[in-house]
Amino acid sequence: MKYFDGHNDVLLKFYFEKNKDTAKEFFNGNDFCHIDFPKILKSNFCGGFFAIFVPNEEPDDDFFKRMVNEKYDFPLPNKIDQTYAENATNKMISILNNIISQSDNKIKLCTSGKEVNKCILDNKIAIILHIEGAEAIDKDFKNLYELYNKGLRSIGLVWSRNNIFAHGVPFSYPSSPDRGEGLTDLGKDLVKICDEKNILIDLSHLNQKGFYDVAKISKQPLMATHSNAHFITNHSRNLTDEQLTTIKDSQGIVGINFATAFLRRDGRMIPETSLDAIVDHCDHLLKFLGEDHVAIGSDYDGAVVPNEISNLSKIENLYKYFIEKGYSNTLTEKIFYKNWNNYLQKNLI
Repeated sequence: MKYFDGHNDVLLKFYFEKNKDTAKEFFNGNDFCHIDFPKILKSNFCGGFFAIFVPNEEPDDDFFKRMVNEKYDFPLPNKIDQTYAENATNKMISILNNIISQSDNKIKLCTSGKEVNKCILDNKIAIILHIEGAEAIDKDFKNLYELYNKGLRSIGLVWSRNNIFAHGVPFSYPSSPDRGEGLTDLGKDLVKICDEKNILIDLSHLNQKGFYDVAKISKQPLMATHSNAHFITNHSRNLTDEQLTTIKDSQGIVGINFATAFLRRDGRMIPETSLDAIVDHCDHLLKFLGEDHVAIGSDYDGAVVPNEISNLSKIENLYKYFIEKGYSNTLTEKIFYKNWNNYLQKNLI
């Protein structure tokens, strides 16, 4: 069993550990990350999108605690400063580069699907550099080209926070994703440049109008790296059946998110969540997208996840559960890594 993950936030965890040797913590293992090297070895992890998420300038330590309520509707956080975002982004890139440089050639930053596939075949760990929220990019796009030269190949235009390019969807349950305006003119320009540079665009965290703006402009098969089915959990962060149909029509892909608030039918962010919730979402996504277009984007190190898969070393529990629920080995392998690998080979040239 191999596993390729569409989204994790481990770089953010190390960003907060400012006084530690992050490479040492990564390779020796630790108790504060869902992902580290010992957990990778136990999981047969073959790669993934490593996200750079710039935290809010005003921390909200009770964020997840407030998502255990029966209902919630969080206001969008304030926009963040571009210079602050740029500095934080470069710091996390440095953390990643430090880890790669000390990996004894076991980890590789990949800039094409061909490189990803070669890493998988060679039993190396393939990393796609992704930014979750484009705040580090200036209005003249100078920083975009600099980040591209540093290996950036995937962009989520927003987190659940507005910026100069788009409007994020708030964390709200129960709620439709149809909240707020679509892309700004700069956002539409950014999508066009991403298409020109072959930078993948992640639809996760975009509101509904922004989603359809990207769908109209971009020539790429649509990608939501870590999103679930709104039909199962009517959370603002999840995708409606109409959005899933649009992704299917583009030959796109959706990664199932392990964040329990987006899995549970009651929208609560608590770890006491059955793997049945993942199966329910997976069944629905398979119904709309087909077996070649459903994958996983765990949100490890960025969310509360089910106890049975509480970190990367336990991902085999989900594989076994899929088989127990009647999924074939062929289908489960597609969901676990082959669909991401095929998508990247076709679209990250």
